Amino acid sequence: MITAFSGEHRWLSNFWPAQVEWEGLTYATVEHAYQAAKFPADSGIREAIRDCPTPGKAKRLAHSFADRMSPDYQERKLAVMEALLRAKFALPGLRDQLLSTGDQELVEGNTWNDTFWGVCRGKGTNHLGRLLMQIRKELTA
Repeated sequence: MITAFSGEHRWLSNFWPAQVEWEGLTYATVEHAYQAAKFPADSGIREAIRDCPTPGKAKRLAHSFADRMSPDYQERKLAVMEALLRAKFALPGLRDQLLSTGDQELVEGNTWNDTFWGVCRGKGTNHLGRLLMQIRKELTA
């Protein structure tokens, strides 16, 4: 079982450098693209997030614009994340690393209370880990 996307498994993190495209723009990480996808394409916010020097700054900038988020974001977030993860793990090196995890359970353990995408203090739905395991299963087939 992989219980955190850090250390030797940091490449599983959305903060890992892996260029992905979302709706015509290329982003440095899945985190950049995911944060940008929360906003309407014509808002200018996506470009500002794309240009952030780090994924952490991209996330903080997105949170600062929370009041301008697309109204359908909550309904789309799982599909957006799945599409971005598929793009990341279509890259040959990362695809091979994901496949090398075999049938291990992937748990995005964290300390920042994210119980939707991961697990914190034993609680959470681990949607990020579940999506990664689904993609790995499909790549194996």
